[in-house]
Parts: sequence; C-alpha cells; structure tokens
Amino acid sequence: MYNVSKPTLDELPTSRQLLRSTLVAFAAAIAILVTIVLPAEYAIDPTGVGRVLGLTEMGEIKAQLADEAAADAARNANAAPAAGAAAAAQPGAASRVADASAWRDEMQVVLAPGQGTEIKLSMRAGEQAQFSWIAEGGVVNFDLHGDDGGEQSISYEKGRAAAAKDGTIEAAFDGNHGWFWRNRGDADVTVTVRARGQYMEMKRVP
Repeated sequence: MYNVSKPTLDELPTSRQLLRSTLVAFAAAIAILVTIVLPAEYAIDPTGVGRVLGLTEMGEIKAQLADEAAADAARNANAAPAAGAAAAAQPGAASRVADASAWRDEMQVVLAPGQGTEIKLSMRAGEQAQFSWIAEGGVVNFDLHGDDGGEQSISYEKGRAAAAKDGTIEAAFDGNHGWFWRNRGDADVTVTVRARGQYMEMKRVP
C-alpha cells in the first residue's frame, strides 16, 4: 500500500494563475484561428500572414471547388442537354471559332470527366484581346480571371454548364489573363480557344 501525500495549499495554482493560463490559451487559440484556420479554410486573411504562408491561396481554391460542387448539385439533370441545344441554336459562336483565319492563336485541350485546365494570355495593363472558345462533346464550368503571379488577382467572369463564349479581355494589370475550365460531365469534352489582339503569348498553365 502506497502513501500518497496530498498537495498543500501553497502547491496548488492560485485563481490568478489559473486565470492567466486560461487567457494565454484563449489568446493562442485566437491567433491560430486568425493566422492559419481562416486563411486556409475560408480565404479570410485579416493579418496578411496567410498570404505569406500560402494558406490564403489554399482557401481560395477550396472556396472555388465548394462553389462548383454546390452549383453542380443544384443543377437540373436536363440542364446540360438544354445548354447544348442552346449552343446549337446559336451558330454564330461556333462559326466564329471555326473561322481560323481571323485568329492569331489557337489551342485545344481535351478534358476528361472531373478534369480542369488553364490557358492564359501574357498581357500588359490596359491591353485588350478578343477571344472565342467552344466546348464540344459537353459543357464546362469556366472562370475568366487574371493574376500577376504574386499579390494581384482578379476574376472577370464565371459560368456554369457553358458550351461556348466569346468576348474581350482588358488586362487590369501586367500578368497572365485567361481561362480555367472544368468538365463536370460524364464524358470527355474538347475545348478549343482562339485569340487575337494585344498580348505577348498564349500558353497552357500546368
């Protein structure tokens, strides 16, 4: 049988010590929430630390994927055939892509189900480029956006279940400006994009 000595009152932490420990733990939890959890999970970065650590970008990607998943879940099963029929009823978009002589550059990618890819134009601030793209074999979600590889980024337009698109990009700053497409269907989709105007090069981003 072992004799266990009871701690004396002097050995027990005081109320002030307990309060101080509680406050320190609370402050540490708030710091972790603000600098790590919020940037990484929700792209909310009030201190700027998340951007430095690369956590804010992770949160932005998660938010974009969550938006896509929510939109896909809410979309009616007949939306894709309807979008394809609407594109077929507008031969102008397809004919603009088909007229290769009118364009400076062309690039084509095949997206498997669930796959995404980016094609960008290297542009200087204020430059304008005309574009036209079409999805064959299905529809795609897209995000027309730009970034300078560092602090600046912008989203010009987003769309769901789109079969074709044309328009003009005006670069908000020096950097890469272009498209992200994702195939949310069950079959391969071929995306063909053409561009002309003020830009240095067209490139596919890995």
